Amino acid sequence: MFLQFDRPVVPGFRLRLWSTSCFSAAAFFLSGFLPGGNIALAQIASVPASPTAASPVAASSTAASPAAASPTAASPTASPTAVSPTAASPTAAPTAPNTTPLNPIIDVGVVQRFGSDSRDVITLKPLQGDSLTLKFGTPGAEQKIVTANEVRLDVIMQPLAQPKVMERVVLSTHRSFESAEDSANQWRNRGIEVEIAQPGQWQVWAKRDTYQTPLLRRLLMQNLQANGARTAFLDTQVKQQEPKASFTIGEFRYQRDLAEIDTGNDRIEVSFNDGDHGRRLYGGDLKLQPNAHGSYTLVNRVDIETYLRGVVPNEIGDSAPPTAIEAQAILARTYALRNLRRFTADNYQLCADTQCQVYYGLSGSAPNSDRAIAATRGLVLTYQNQLVDALYSSTTGGITAPFTDVWNGADRPYLQAVVDSVQNVWDLSAKNLSNEQDFRAFIAQKQGFNEVGWDKFRWRITNNMAELSGDLKSYLRSKQSPMAGFTQIKEIKVLERSPAGRVQRMSVTTDMGTFQLEKDEILRAFYAPNSTLFYLDPIYETVSQPAKPPAPSPTASASPAAASLSAASRSPTPQAAPGPLKGYAFVGGGFGHGVGMSQTGAYKLGNLGWDANRILTFYYPGTQLQPLNDSIVFWQDPASQPTALSPTESRSRQSNLPTLPFQKSALSKTRSPHPRLR
Repeated sequence: MFLQFDRPVVPGFRLRLWSTSCFSAAAFFLSGFLPGGNIALAQIASVPASPTAASPVAASSTAASPAAASPTAASPTASPTAVSPTAASPTAAPTAPNTTPLNPIIDVGVVQRFGSDSRDVITLKPLQGDSLTLKFGTPGAEQKIVTANEVRLDVIMQPLAQPKVMERVVLSTHRSFESAEDSANQWRNRGIEVEIAQPGQWQVWAKRDTYQTPLLRRLLMQNLQANGARTAFLDTQVKQQEPKASFTIGEFRYQRDLAEIDTGNDRIEVSFNDGDHGRRLYGGDLKLQPNAHGSYTLVNRVDIETYLRGVVPNEIGDSAPPTAIEAQAILARTYALRNLRRFTADNYQLCADTQCQVYYGLSGSAPNSDRAIAATRGLVLTYQNQLVDALYSSTTGGITAPFTDVWNGADRPYLQAVVDSVQNVWDLSAKNLSNEQDFRAFIAQKQGFNEVGWDKFRWRITNNMAELSGDLKSYLRSKQSPMAGFTQIKEIKVLERSPAGRVQRMSVTTDMGTFQLEKDEILRAFYAPNSTLFYLDPIYETVSQPAKPPAPSPTASASPAAASLSAASRSPTPQAAPGPLKGYAFVGGGFGHGVGMSQTGAYKLGNLGWDANRILTFYYPGTQLQPLNDSIVFWQDPASQPTALSPTESRSRQSNLPTLPFQKSALSKTRSPHPRLR
């Protein structure tokens, strides 16, 4: 029988759960709910900011830029919705008197999967003259050890008396957090409690605290499969042993799952597997803790301004123009604070690679970037008093992508299609890039853009069929798709591209059938393209074959000489003809998702004399700079902001998730926004 339980979670949202087992199962289904709402600054630990940290960028104006007075430089040709930088470049929003920007503490996973390999080793060292303080255990019952020596962490693979089963229901697998979060919102709308994890690729799991028992997980899978779920599978791992963290301090060895590590001057040197991580110096404290994947994570607890010193030069480079580095510092600060929910399943907030922002600790700091961070201290980019989704990428290919060109979810008003140029190189209103002919003409144009001269601005990458098949098989296996058994790709075709030129849908025909790839999943399925701003050219084997015999001359009365010439011109000659398909060329531009600021484009604008305000307004029209304060909303829970779907978007999502029997009209209801990828 089916049982149905309803519980309000947020206004307009009711949970419906089902079971074919006894009534006691209801307790498991109803556990683990968290109220929706906002993440605001008051919910995050902070340390005082320096009272001398006023930002000169906040007071600057576009008039100060030499390029601002130039009519040509001030009116770039962009999409019809793009805003003139000169007309719209804001100064920082006024704040209450004596308000000083705050400096929150954040948790960054700097070694995410320690112990997944039995050979993993971490070495911790204090700076000369300082000492390490280690705290083991829980508050009130902790053991404290102080040492001036280095501490070695490794793992001991401990045999288990009984095999241990690690099992979860994987509802969907994704290339990016943004796609995973949108999928998670859809599953929630169908009454399934979920969490987002990153065991390698991003995944949406049925919440482990809710589906605690093998019975409940299998009942859920049965229901999903009965209702057409194509992406869900049961991931079951049986372990005979598990890693146990071990700390060696001098002659003593301690096996502990939790440890906090601190120094007197908040500087700790960390080495991890030598070549894998190198030797890095981190500010703040460290903590070793278990994660959701049966291993450990080394977490760096650090204030946001110190964190930026290890991010900004590694994202844009210390040789960038000063104002471009300032723009990057503002975006990196905004991005980090908006994305603190990414690793909730693992009990920390951000990672240290391109799935978040590249972070090398204080070892990655550089003088020009340090100056830019100090000059913009506390400044964040906002839209209607919320932190913006501060996405940025290496190279756009000449046009930025709206959010929904790359991921599902609600569009951000400030993430629009902007032609990345200060010249009139392309009129997007007259030549829409959804038209294939216009798109190819756009890609053929190689002058006049901000990114000209960078190697990823334009590219042509060829793959043979074996390479394409290998990529596609790996992708399908990661999703546990039955299509992974195909033996031949017969055709790859672009079906739809957006007005900004990004591929939206692509079909792949194999000997097992045809399926579609959408948006950033294309980059997960095929390694060759650097972005979704591309077109396909098939490449064929070339074979020679004789031409058809010439047709009789229609001019019987022609002179003998003329007839002889005509016959010679019509004599059969070997001709080249297309043979079997041997691969495809991906021809396009850009590197990365292309949403928001182009880092290479910002180099050009900085060199033109544009200040950080003006650069940011060019890429994020309608936004406003503010010093960080406790009135700013960091992130709005999507469940509390319903947004209507377009019919096309609704159909696209219906194709990916089943409509469960107790919510047949779920997809006709409103959908909610969600955040980001890199």
